[in-house]
Amino acid sequence: MPLGAASVIRDAAGRVLLVRHGYGERNWEIPGGAGEPRESALETALREAREEVGVDLIVEGIAGIYWEPGWRDGEGGHHFVFRARLAADVAPRLADPKEIIDLGWFGRDALPRPMSDFTMRRIDDAMSSGPTVFGTVSGRRWVR
Repeated sequence: MPLGAASVIRDAAGRVLLVRHGYGERNWEIPGGAGEPRESALETALREAREEVGVDLIVEGIAGIYWEPGWRDGEGGHHFVFRARLAADVAPRLADPKEIIDLGWFGRDALPRPMSDFTMRRIDDAMSSGPTVFGTVSGRRWVR
């Protein structure tokens, strides 16, 4: 069963690190991606942060676990979202310019577009002080 993992990475000012994909909708997203065989959700999130923005993370907790029945051609899968911060005072960079074409730090009230409503949901869940969210993703809508 597919597994996805991503991190809502915040800086000292409370801004969120976002990446812009160079494919598909060319959308803004939190760093993350699909898991590899025999890789945990945490390992996936840490690997994806290194691959996409060249940073190591300190994971502070899990913000949410979401079931998406239509993901991966209807096979379905879980998405794990972690709260994290940079492990060192290192500036994120475009580690793979073929996959990620831009990155930046954004406040919640100034998120870039296009972005899916699911990405916004994960950001909001990670920025809340509430408990871990367990949810279902019944579809995605593009916010432009």
